[in-house]
Amino acid sequence: MDVYSWFRRSVSRPENTNKPSSANAQHNKLQSEEELTFGITDQLIEFIKTFTLDTFNNFPLQDEEGASCGAENPATTGNVRKDLSDWQQQHATLVLSKVKEMAQLRFRLCPRHLKERQFWRIYFTLVKSYVTEYELRAIQLAKLRQMTIENEYISDTSACEVEMSETKQATSLVEHNLDSLTHDIESGKNEQ
Repeated sequence: MDVYSWFRRSVSRPENTNKPSSANAQHNKLQSEEELTFGITDQLIEFIKTFTLDTFNNFPLQDEEGASCGAENPATTGNVRKDLSDWQQQHATLVLSKVKEMAQLRFRLCPRHLKERQFWRIYFTLVKSYVTEYELRAIQLAKLRQMTIENEYISDTSACEVEMSETKQATSLVEHNLDSLTHDIESGKNEQ
């Protein structure tokens, strides 16, 4: 490579290639928040990387437990089973995208050695101590959101009921006044 080409390349490169742009930093921050929401921690990732084919093949999963996971062929979304909870589905999707070893292990095991539902049942049993607090927090937040929505609905309903009551009172007052006025007009005609 000649000096001119080298100089042109070095001048055309951005100065700080090691620093992420603010948009990338924001994306990484949001991604990290999402990963933490779904329990994807460094400790979990290190634990998952210790899994082998034998970890899953030798796991004592009783037949009735495996059968209780859902229908024989539930639908899948983005390579994740629909018989998982919403939180578990998102967690599994993030794990598969973040930990390539897990994705490769799943590819090697399913469906040749394990059914998909068995694979995820074993996985969530193995990582239970790592993810339980995150799943419980998600359940609590969902309940709080539901309660907030219900409270807003109740207060909106109450406001509507008050408005309807006030409207009924105003309507009956207008009807009463119209009746009185009609009666007065008719009485006035009869007197003349």
